[in-house]
Amino acid sequence: MIEIKEPGLWTTVQDMGRVGKYHLGVPPSGAADKYSFIIGNLLVGNPAEFASLEMTLLGGEFEFHRNLIIALTGAPMEAYLNHQRLSFWETHQVKEGDILTIKACQQGVKSYLSISGGIKVQDVLGSKSTYELSQIGGFDGRKLAVGDRIQINEPLPGASKQVGKSAPLEFVPTFNDFQELRVTMGLSGYLLSDQGLKTFLNSEWIVSHESNRVAYRYTGPRVSFTEQYPPFGAGTSFSNVVDFAYPIGSIMFTNEEELIVLHNDAMTGGGFVTIGTVISQDLDLISQSRPLSKCHFITVTIDQAIQARAERRKRMETLVGLIKR
Repeated sequence: MIEIKEPGLWTTVQDMGRVGKYHLGVPPSGAADKYSFIIGNLLVGNPAEFASLEMTLLGGEFEFHRNLIIALTGAPMEAYLNHQRLSFWETHQVKEGDILTIKACQQGVKSYLSISGGIKVQDVLGSKSTYELSQIGGFDGRKLAVGDRIQINEPLPGASKQVGKSAPLEFVPTFNDFQELRVTMGLSGYLLSDQGLKTFLNSEWIVSHESNRVAYRYTGPRVSFTEQYPPFGAGTSFSNVVDFAYPIGSIMFTNEEELIVLHNDAMTGGGFVTIGTVISQDLDLISQSRPLSKCHFITVTIDQAIQARAERRKRMETLVGLIKR
């Protein structure tokens, strides 16, 4: 068991997310940075989908009430075990009574505390992930608070052999203040004028302070629509369309001055001009984008997006082999 002494800014239980419930109005939720999340599980000997703790900007303080195997991944927060500095991207043994203190990060946003055996909470709609807007999943459907006691499953066989193993440096991501985000164009993108499309692709966009797990908001130059009036019932603005289902990663313009990218806790549909979708691998980059950091959107084909997914899968398979040596 782990007792929460300080919960940090926004700490929740997450796994790989819910599958097949989006048509019911339930988004996938799950780890915002799946790459860092999966590596954490690999380091402690877990399957990739086991639940971990996701921390945002500031970690918190945790007391362990049993011996456990842990790893920290994601944004490089300053971490201490009993006042001794603890490294990220490496597997550690913690003992009953140990105190883990995780402070703020200066780069990135999301960090993960992975534990051999995984977090023990009930599955809700096929996942342990927290979806706070509907208060389902995770620990009572909410972020953690002082005094919460988190149950941990029994460590998997051979977990102790993982202690001291680390992710090779070439597998550790960088957390930059500028990102290139790959986009497949389509959906209602035809409602953006040619000049508006050029503005979108040729400009830098700045992450807003209002960004969260539901959506990342960006400010930038003013874009223009084709000024086709929406059909009856869709609204009165050129940014309105007839309501349809939003894919996770959707890029929408609610007006000519604001760009929104939907993330893991997004609403499932609506009626705004949606010009394309950020590919799934690059949603990890978005989740690690700090307020006022910048990005540039570049277009890719469906085949290129599929190739990017295959390359990451192969990269993970290589890492598994290295960790198991």
